Amino acid sequence: MTDRAGIIGTGGVAGMGIYDGSEDDIGADPEPASHAGGYDRNEDVDLVAVADIDEDALDRFGRAWGIPEDGRYLGHEAMLEATDLDIVSVCTPSMLHREHVEDVATAGDPDVVWCEKPVACSVTDAESMVETCDSERVELVVNHSQRFLRQNQAVREAVRDGLVGEVQSMTSGSPMELLRVGTHVVDFSLYLLDARAELVAGHVTGANQAAEHLTDDSVDDAATGGFFTLDTGTFVTYDGTARRDVSMFHHRINGTEGRLVRAEDGWRYWDSSGGDHEEKEPPTGDHDDSHRQSFDNAVTHAVDLVEGRAENVSSGADATETIEVLVGFYASHYTGGRVSVPLDRPLKDVTITSW
Repeated sequence: MTDRAGIIGTGGVAGMGIYDGSEDDIGADPEPASHAGGYDRNEDVDLVAVADIDEDALDRFGRAWGIPEDGRYLGHEAMLEATDLDIVSVCTPSMLHREHVEDVATAGDPDVVWCEKPVACSVTDAESMVETCDSERVELVVNHSQRFLRQNQAVREAVRDGLVGEVQSMTSGSPMELLRVGTHVVDFSLYLLDARAELVAGHVTGANQAAEHLTDDSVDDAATGGFFTLDTGTFVTYDGTARRDVSMFHHRINGTEGRLVRAEDGWRYWDSSGGDHEEKEPPTGDHDDSHRQSFDNAVTHAVDLVEGRAENVSSGADATETIEVLVGFYASHYTGGRVSVPLDRPLKDVTITSW
């Protein structure tokens, strides 16, 4: 049986390709590394519907991905009322995620909502989304793509099995901005180390490379750095202060018996259990770890959730723990102190706008 999928939002990550430019840069060609691309390459899914409030963008997307006119809906409400979908992607700006996810869960009848990151712009919104999806028995999957890559999953299992001994610290980084990009790295730290943050300290520079391309530059999201400590005692640092042309995703895990490093050329592993630092083969296998592959893996995971064959590896609850750290960075910067998590009100209600 083939699952039916729909997408709310027709911008870059939905399927038209925009990562460093502006919406004006979107052409008529489909982007393979996207929600629509992941659906298109999976024989168990048919992308049958798309919704947007911009009719021109809607038609452009429909033509690019071969969605007939009767599958294009002006507004997500019309799509949810007219279609029976198993999986719905929410690819709208993050400040709209709560509204759209909760509408899908309550007005539609899907098994899975696949929401873009960050899950929301506040902890309160994220918690509400999780509660609504739980009450409607809908799986909320958040597109923190690092969780879907097989090499990262293999490294996580190796760390849990003691490959580097007891993890002492982790250093990570990404290009700016925090909610738009850094959420991937912060979330991956929590995922890899299988732990929850307890204390957060942050510094916000105010720089926003994405805002250079926006007609409305009033978003809060900005370049950010800081540290957080985990309930396991591990110390984690994050640097997301540099522009995309001079920075990239990177991680370093330091343990009592070795270290793991990921940079542009992939994962590397050094064994120090014998006293020396001996480089050995990393525990990653030969999996494809491309950005495009993360979408393929995410769609396969969504299908497995629909069919009851898997446990959610990137849940709304996981993403809520991540947004707590992100909000904690901002709260720390603007109060001049360290912030304890889980957050309580009023910090739960703090909203960090992002596109």
